[in-house]
Parts: sequence; C-alpha cells; structure tokens
Amino acid sequence: MSGERTVPLLPCRSVDEIAEFYTMLGFTPTYRQERPNPYVVVERDDLHLHFFGLPGLRPEDSYGSCLVVVPDIAEIFDAFAAGMRAAHGKLLVSGIPRMTRPRRRKNADGVTGFAVIDPGGNWIRFTAGADDAPAGPESGPGNGGLAGALHNAVVMGDSRGDHERAARLLDHALRRHEATAAPAERVEALAYRAELAARAEDTPGVREFLDRAGRVPLDEAGRRAAAGTLAALQDLAATLPA
Repeated sequence: MSGERTVPLLPCRSVDEIAEFYTMLGFTPTYRQERPNPYVVVERDDLHLHFFGLPGLRPEDSYGSCLVVVPDIAEIFDAFAAGMRAAHGKLLVSGIPRMTRPRRRKNADGVTGFAVIDPGGNWIRFTAGADDAPAGPESGPGNGGLAGALHNAVVMGDSRGDHERAARLLDHALRRHEATAAPAERVEALAYRAELAARAEDTPGVREFLDRAGRVPLDEAGRRAAAGTLAALQDLAATLPA
C-alpha cells in the first residue's frame, strides 16, 4: 500500500491562540469547530497539524511532540523567523512559545534541526533529511574540547529542553577551553550560552555572553563562516530591554 499520511493530533489550551500563532508562521487555518470539542487544523504546503482543546492543560508540562522532515531546513526556519519578526519585532527565544535555531545535533547523527515550541507546549521538531548528515566522522559534531561540549549542551538544551543543565555543562567547558579554542568555536559557544541565558530570563547573563562573543576577533573569512551565529547574536540583542 502507498499514499499513507500521518497527521499529528496535539493538545492546546486555546484553538484561537494556536491558530494565531501558526498563522504568524505562515500556516493557514483550514478547519475549526467549537463543539462538541474545540478543534482546529492548520496547514502549510504539505504540512498539516491538528489541535484539540484540553481544559486545564499546562503548556510547560506538555509531552506533545512530532517530527517533521523537510527538504530545506534553512528555508523553513527563515520563513518562520520572518513571521516572528514581523509580528513581534524579534525572534521568540525564551518562554512559551519560542523557537530554537538550526543546529547539528549529536543525538541525530549530526543532522541539522530546530524546534518550534508552540503555545500548547508542543515541540514541533523540524529536521533535515539524511542527505544533510556529515560525510564522515571527522566532519560531525566534535567529541572533545569546547566544540564537543557545545554539541552535548545542544542535546540537553534543544532536544531535551533542559536549559539549566545545558548552561552548567557549557559554563564548565568555557572555563576550561575558551582561552585556547578557535575563534569560531568560541563565538558559537558564547552565542548558545547567551541563548540559554535568555531562556532562563537572565538578562545580565545575556548581556555578558553577547559582550564576550562580540570581543572575539574574527577575520573576514571567519565572519563569513560564522554568518548564522552572528545573526543569532543580533536576534538575541533585539530581545534585551533598552
């Protein structure tokens, strides 16, 4: 048999809240009902998500999740980011809802992914296809030093949602390796540490790690290679109060 399709059915507090959030990301609400139970469907191209209202739901306690494999991870992230910036003037990087940035993930064979955590607390996990995997072990996530610690921290913070443990792991690695790590590794680690501080609503910490990242010397080639990380620093700076 062929042509099967799986459609995630996820909980939410409010179908209005969910419809507004996903409309911001470029989805279109295509079905809605209030009785006998609240229900809404949102669609974006071939991606269909269904949500049902669940009285008493605490988004921070939700286990709702689904995996979405996409052909171009950067394209869909950029589209979502544009919608967030248009609606809020910044990326939502802390609290619920929020969105993580695309990163290679040690626990997914080095394939790039990011997550949208919606108002219902559901984790919609976007991942690139298998073709995105590193060509060999030498090009995958590092196992030691600051780079290796960063990839372990990403598993904690982005896959498991434990930003506190991720921050402790990265703080330890920065104390040991920041002075000797390559500039690009330092900027990437400090940018992620600033993002973890934002998730913890630690504004002084965000400022500290952004400042440290800004003092790392990068030549022109390094700036081109770190373009995505530098963009992340700008997005984090936009979250700070004036």
